[in-house]
Amino acid sequence: MKDNLLIFAFGFLVFPALSWAQSAPDFKELLDSAMVRDSNLKMQITQNKLTDLDEHKLKDIFLPTLEVSGKVGYVNGTARLTSPEINLAPFINIPEGSFNNNFNVSGFSGLAKADAKMLVYSGGKVKYLKKAVEEKKKSEDILLEKTRDEVIASISKAYDQLALIHQSKKVLDESTRRLDINKKTADKALGYGLITPYDHKKIELAQATLNAKVVEYEGKKELLLTQLYILTGINKERLRMIDPVLSPVELLAAEKGIEQRAEIRALEHGISAADYKIKAEKTWMIPKVQLMASAYYIGLYGNRIKSSENIIPAVPVLGYEGRKLDWSPNNINVFPLITAGVGFKWEIFDGKEGKHAEETAKVGKEVLQNQKEDALKKLTLNLANNQTNYDIASAQITLKAKEKELAKNALVQAEKEFRYGMSKSSQLIDAENDLEAAELEYQNAIFNQRRAGIELMRSTQELDITKFYLIP
Repeated sequence: MKDNLLIFAFGFLVFPALSWAQSAPDFKELLDSAMVRDSNLKMQITQNKLTDLDEHKLKDIFLPTLEVSGKVGYVNGTARLTSPEINLAPFINIPEGSFNNNFNVSGFSGLAKADAKMLVYSGGKVKYLKKAVEEKKKSEDILLEKTRDEVIASISKAYDQLALIHQSKKVLDESTRRLDINKKTADKALGYGLITPYDHKKIELAQATLNAKVVEYEGKKELLLTQLYILTGINKERLRMIDPVLSPVELLAAEKGIEQRAEIRALEHGISAADYKIKAEKTWMIPKVQLMASAYYIGLYGNRIKSSENIIPAVPVLGYEGRKLDWSPNNINVFPLITAGVGFKWEIFDGKEGKHAEETAKVGKEVLQNQKEDALKKLTLNLANNQTNYDIASAQITLKAKEKELAKNALVQAEKEFRYGMSKSSQLIDAENDLEAAELEYQNAIFNQRRAGIELMRSTQELDITKFYLIP
């Protein structure tokens, strides 16, 4: 009993998971998987991280900085002193060069320093640069919408192509079924001498042609499954289970204009960013202020200070020969030596560097404005072209449906005439081919109309995929 309960529990948990794993993915799953795998989208998101880093860098610019440095080395230096003439007649008269001397210092020295700085006022440049980066970030986020729409269009096209291939297979299966029936009729007619062997061979040729088309279908299907696997990463076994159906799409008039296109909105934010960049460059003449503080340590170790000549003159009368300097002091150090205060930098004349940067920013804005003007013209033409393509594609569906109906009636009539020996097999095969072509053209017309609908909705950045597919 306990073992049975364990088996039941295992089956309850595992079988639903297995059934899901073997179920056909719906369009939403295909789309979600493609969004994660798309290389262009991932690359764009990665590039946008650089703008995020620029934004964080500007936010941190007012944080204090602390720098510690130091050095230790051997010191050996000589200072030469040449005494001038001192003439205070009649009291003192010391000729020039009487007290010439060389002083030598040798030993080891150490220096340590800590500098702290904090920007207090940037002249408004940082504020404007922050605004420029914010506008640039908005522009990049908007362009992600365009890339996502491209992914949707790519998956939609592959999905509808798979549906078109499936519909083509159904058309071929129906043609094969009818030809099998007509082959039996032809066999009987040949036996009764109602048709010639040549006419009978034409039926066999039509069957061979259909078999070749089935092989072509399998090749195209495999190629599409490979494409969907590359786009989504979903294994082919599940993709093979997809059985989509094409149906025409009815679109309402566009609610937005081309001004809502991602390219236009991105350029508008780019122009705003250029405005802030110009304002930032204009601050070159405004003084910048920062707080500063430093602490020093200076030390001398194992030093010797000596002179080449006497520093205490000789007194011959007393027998005193004078004395040179030869001093080896203990370690000497100065700590702490602290400075603190406010510093400012005012570039009164910078060789027109700031002015050139300002002019460069203005040219950058002008380039963006020209790009926007050009984009508006092209997108206006694109909208008109896509609207025309959609209208034509919708009209083609009506036309191809009528042609299919006529071809179907013509085949029914040709089958009757062939069955009663009133027509040759060539007429029957022609009618069969006409119906097959009409049905395939009808499916192609639906496919083309859906593609035109996708592009029309993208023309005004109103792509709503729920109008094309059932998405929970």
